Amino acid sequence: MDGERYQNTLARCSLVKDLEMFPYGDCTQIGERGVNLSGGQKQRVQLARALYQNADIYLLDDPFSAVDAHTATSLFNEYVMSALSDKIVLLVTHQVDFLPVFDSILLMSDGEVIRSAPYQDLLADCDEFKDLVNAHKDMMGVSDLNKNSHSQRAKEVLIKETVGIHGSRYTESVKPSPENQLIRKEERETGDAGVKPYVLYLCQNKGFLYFSFCAISHIIFIAGQISQNSWMAANVQNPDVSTLKLIYVYIIIGVCTMLFLLSRSLGIVVLGIQTSRSIFSQLLNSFFHAPMSFFDSTPLGRVLCRVSSDLSIVDLDIPFAFVFSLSTSLNAYSNLGVLVVITWQALFVSVPMIVLGIWLQRYYLASARELMRINGTTKSALANHLGESISGTTTIRAFENEDRFFAKNLDLIDKNASSYFYNFAATEWLIQRLEIMSAAVLSFSAFVMAVSPQGTFSPGFVGMALSYGLSLNISFVFSIQCQCNLANQIISVERVNQYMDIQSEAAEAVEENRPLPDWPQDGNVEIRNLKIRYREDAPLVLHGISCKFEGGDKIGIVGRTGSGKTTFIGALFRLVEPAEGKIIIDSVDISTIDLHDLRSRLGIIPQDPTLFQGTVRYNLDPLGQFSDQQIWEVLDKCQLLEVVQEKEQGLDSHVVEGGSNWSMGQRQLFCLGRALLRRCRILVLDEATASIDNATDAILQKTIRTEFKYCTVVTVAHRIPTVMDCDMVLTMSEGKVVEFDKPTKLMETEGSLFRELVKEYWSYTSNTN
Repeated sequence: MDGERYQNTLARCSLVKDLEMFPYGDCTQIGERGVNLSGGQKQRVQLARALYQNADIYLLDDPFSAVDAHTATSLFNEYVMSALSDKIVLLVTHQVDFLPVFDSILLMSDGEVIRSAPYQDLLADCDEFKDLVNAHKDMMGVSDLNKNSHSQRAKEVLIKETVGIHGSRYTESVKPSPENQLIRKEERETGDAGVKPYVLYLCQNKGFLYFSFCAISHIIFIAGQISQNSWMAANVQNPDVSTLKLIYVYIIIGVCTMLFLLSRSLGIVVLGIQTSRSIFSQLLNSFFHAPMSFFDSTPLGRVLCRVSSDLSIVDLDIPFAFVFSLSTSLNAYSNLGVLVVITWQALFVSVPMIVLGIWLQRYYLASARELMRINGTTKSALANHLGESISGTTTIRAFENEDRFFAKNLDLIDKNASSYFYNFAATEWLIQRLEIMSAAVLSFSAFVMAVSPQGTFSPGFVGMALSYGLSLNISFVFSIQCQCNLANQIISVERVNQYMDIQSEAAEAVEENRPLPDWPQDGNVEIRNLKIRYREDAPLVLHGISCKFEGGDKIGIVGRTGSGKTTFIGALFRLVEPAEGKIIIDSVDISTIDLHDLRSRLGIIPQDPTLFQGTVRYNLDPLGQFSDQQIWEVLDKCQLLEVVQEKEQGLDSHVVEGGSNWSMGQRQLFCLGRALLRRCRILVLDEATASIDNATDAILQKTIRTEFKYCTVVTVAHRIPTVMDCDMVLTMSEGKVVEFDKPTKLMETEGSLFRELVKEYWSYTSNTN
């Protein structure tokens, strides 16, 4: 690593202060998809990754959409204009703020480049470009700042930012212990868990009853086999028993034992189905009720391994491993019992062999259990790496890191396969010793019968003893092998059980505390001394927030990147429970009601719009509660009517996973459509306009003002004009409420943080004009 270039990259991307705030600096784990980074931090990390490559050509896809004006200005000047001054830069953006400084602008419409010219030429000759610029000016028109001082303020801001960036360097932090990171080392049991996992499995849905039935059926089957063979051995040379009677009785006993064998097989199938269904239901319920912090700190690969390979073993292998272990053990000991009854001298060899066999089995299992546990944890890491590689294919190929990821994948495969191979080798080691022991018992029994005086044993019983002795070798080895196989596979029950009792994100609903069907009626929101931390051992993210939103008011929430705005919104939906304080909506403390009742009564348009694989109808109305006519009306209000009508299948038009076949603006408007259909009294916009153009932003804001006129609308925004026409503005900094008042009053207040943010935003939008 080039240390100097690394430090310079951090400074250019305004990441120095962010890293200083992280508990372990640049060694802090950021989780899957950067779950504990804000939207702006994610974008700056991506910019830093690109800058560190020191390439000749840079393709920037709207990199300033999720950062505040202060950071955007800093990034543009230090990153684009300075660090990339001698590079070819292709910037794709819906923002027109920085376009004047670019050498050439390509204006696109309907998948085609309609004009290519410098900024001033486009502004003079191209009506489409004028419309874009005018839409931006319309958005900016709500600001009341003294425009004569724009240039001076811009200059002051730029100088201040430049000093702030170069005035400090990031110092390498102490490497943290894995236990304190967000993504912790996967837990696994150690040592002999005893009968706990077996009892856990058999306790599911009358499992003990079915297993007992199988055991009794197999005991009767073995007893029938022994009686069948004893009848044949005792009467094969008896002149008083005819051949027909000998065969007739033999067949009847065989048919009866076959019925018990069939009942045993049916019993084990029922056992497998019932226990698997119970375990799967508990696991699924546990995942669905897990708090968001669990998914933030648990890689997807660990979850996938539990619900795929581990559950597959629980479904298909463990029930039959139970019955094979039971049946082979009973078969082995019955064979040994017959041999001992006929040649009791075999006890002198068989008893020590049994003791030695049990000791070998325990010696083997001590290693085999740990190997199977290691196999499970390494499989989770492999699945997680594979999933991340597939989802990040575009980035990996863009940075030409295919070889590194491929090598990492092979390394993880080797680690996973090595534990399986060692377990297989240990099993072969055990089988070899068990076969030698079984052969010793059989050889000794045959030797005793050979040296015994003539007439000591009848020919029939000698044949029966040799028959059972020969099968003892196979049955004893197979018995120990099946027991060991069961002990290895029961590890999957251990692993699944780790996620069957995840602490729920909220207690079960209390029927007496259910809100009224039309709650909230007014949309009043009161926050009292709200304190939030993401984990018990983590520092506070929100520090005692107190404020009140009147019903029907339009509330704007602003602040710099990482000030706690999104966390505040998450608290409204109880995505994270308060450490202290209350949130009261229309006289109801939301911590006392069911999560479904709360979340179903609130609407949200998120920063990252989510569409699911399916149809347009399914994405707007997943529960099928509204008619097609209502959906078409909502699409019209969202300016999506023509787009959907142009599709051949209309409302049944296909939406791929993540909605990647629709533009970002269209996805955002789909989320608006969901909110319009539900008609919630409280609507939350979490930086919903960050990644869309000014025209789409205008459509969204106009629709919200019209359709949610009498609703409480809480808007988190980086674009200051978005909140300028709100009734009240709440300004946040470092997890605290700095000010909460009408925007016009805040603009008139000297030293107001909101006023400062507006100045910075105006400087950001006008410093290049």
